[in-house]
Amino acid sequence: MATSVGFLAVIMWAMLALFTDVSGKVPPFQLTAMTFAIGACLGLLSWLWRPGAAQHLRQPAKVWALGVVGLFGYHFLYFTALRNAPAVDASLIAYLWPLFIVVGSALMPGERLRWFHVLGTLLGLAGTVLIVTKGGSVGFEAQYAFGYAMAGLCALTWSAYSLLSRRFASVPTDAVTGFCVATSVLSLISHLALEQTVWPESLTQWLAVLGLGLFPVGAAFYAWDFGVKRGNIQVLGASSYAAPLLSTLVLIAAGAAEPTVRVLLACLLITLGAVLAAKEMIFRKRV
Repeated sequence: MATSVGFLAVIMWAMLALFTDVSGKVPPFQLTAMTFAIGACLGLLSWLWRPGAAQHLRQPAKVWALGVVGLFGYHFLYFTALRNAPAVDASLIAYLWPLFIVVGSALMPGERLRWFHVLGTLLGLAGTVLIVTKGGSVGFEAQYAFGYAMAGLCALTWSAYSLLSRRFASVPTDAVTGFCVATSVLSLISHLALEQTVWPESLTQWLAVLGLGLFPVGAAFYAWDFGVKRGNIQVLGASSYAAPLLSTLVLIAAGAAEPTVRVLLACLLITLGAVLAAKEMIFRKRV
């Protein structure tokens, strides 16, 4: 059950590219501030019929540090990487985080890393390479070393956040509301320092921003928190490679991309990888 909830986050992240594209020319940090504010409101609204939930914000400093570094740190490093390296290269490096989660899970208490977890994740990575590079080549150049380093730190930040969240499994998911508020405020500060404000220009663009805040930058983080704390983290890590594929399929369905053999092959690789990584859960013997 918890693993399925965690995978809902992956499904919601698949809407990220489409909603971001439709949202217009809103700068990254401004968009992050707006959407995380909406995501925070999701949690705050749920407290109307759960008044005691607000007390879950009373967490040790290390829990707050983990949550804020995980959510804001990931986005800050990702945008910094995109500013300082080609988007394809930076995206590929940043998307090593599912592999880091699967391999890093071997260090977690009570977890055992098996060969099919690793192989399934590598198949997913191969499919993601096809999606991100669009079948072309990747050329890493020394002049973009800083951007590559930021992308690598981005991948390490999200994988570390996901793995360490499991160590704080007793911390209720309501705490994510506070992390979203902090991320929104820090993103606003970054926006004011680094960007020029650009507001959405139409109702469609405003609805896209709202959709981002409700789903891929809102409910998805609550679902992911619940999943990594209580579900099968190896399966979640491997299945996360479905996000770029699902995102491409959403773009195709919306008419913003064309179906190709490359997409079909990526679909097969990612699906095979996810099934392989989850084979114990899917094919376990029923008692």
